[in-house]
Amino acid sequence: MKGRFFRVAVLFLMLGFWVNGSAVLAAGPDLQKAKQESEAKGFIFETSRDALLAKARAEGKLRVLSSTSREAFRRMVDLMKKRYPFLDIQVEEIMGPEAQRRFLLELKAGTVKDWDVVAATPDMYNEFVPERKRFDILGMAQQGVLAIDPRMVDPDNRGVVAVASNLCSAAYNKKLISPEKVPNTWEDFLRPEFKGRKFIVDIRPTCLAGLAAGLGEEWVKDYAKKIATQEPVWARGYPVAMTRIAAGEYALHQLTNYNSCMRAAAKDPTGSLVCKIVQPAPVRLMDTEFVIRMAPHPYAGLLWIETEVSPEGQRILDDYGPLNSSVYAQGKVAEAVKGLKVFVNDFRTLKNTTKWQNMAVEAFGFPTAQIR
Repeated sequence: MKGRFFRVAVLFLMLGFWVNGSAVLAAGPDLQKAKQESEAKGFIFETSRDALLAKARAEGKLRVLSSTSREAFRRMVDLMKKRYPFLDIQVEEIMGPEAQRRFLLELKAGTVKDWDVVAATPDMYNEFVPERKRFDILGMAQQGVLAIDPRMVDPDNRGVVAVASNLCSAAYNKKLISPEKVPNTWEDFLRPEFKGRKFIVDIRPTCLAGLAAGLGEEWVKDYAKKIATQEPVWARGYPVAMTRIAAGEYALHQLTNYNSCMRAAAKDPTGSLVCKIVQPAPVRLMDTEFVIRMAPHPYAGLLWIETEVSPEGQRILDDYGPLNSSVYAQGKVAEAVKGLKVFVNDFRTLKNTTKWQNMAVEAFGFPTAQIR
């Protein structure tokens, strides 16, 4: 009886080895083929996570310029140190177009020697991406070498990852306008009762530009012209506008950043400010990060980006961004738009954002801000 049991057990072990071995043999050629195809196009492709970790350990350091909130990247550093205690990590903030333009000029001049990771801002995206190290992050993500959702990676440049996203919504003061009268569609803002300083419009229409990703340029130009004839209150800056609505100075904002609205609503002692997602909801990819071409610690940079898109990293972006998790992750942004019609200004269209913004401003009639 024991001998029979032993023979059966051995048979199962051999069968298991054959099945698992076949799976490995099946996966191996695919991985090697992906590497060969990637390298033939001039990309860097690692086939082993152990190799990535060994190279990052040998580097021992990481230097990042972050465009996320300070509290978010501080928490991200803590997460990185728990995961990779062998890395000496330094992260600094880079904010605003002037600082980013200066850094871009330094990248082009080849004078950046200390930094490993930075974000390609939408306004200068096409200028930033040639300065990336030619890692095939997309290929390594598709093969499971990096734990990154391939949808977060630029399919053309293959080495840029959008670690975050931004959802746009309407905002209103429920004490000044009843919920049932708040627009349910973007066209509802064109109704006669909303003419004559009845709602706020931002003169840097990033959110409006996002609608072009789904509705097209002609729709946005026509809509922007019609919005201007409504004689709205022109403003610049979502946080200021949200504060003014919460204070009861204005009733309604046409298109604002959802996270700006939710942050202001959380601080509103009266509970008057409400954030309403109107369909189709525009979402744009954010924090499009890459490892710099001359990075002294490139493999540590890969681990940083991978950590940001991990479930723990995405929770940090939701809690301290705030509400900036990727629409492709299981975070609060994806939860907010679940079941809704969404237009994503993704890597196919992100490069058009500035053009679409300028197009809308021109259709507005080049207004100036009336509230600050």
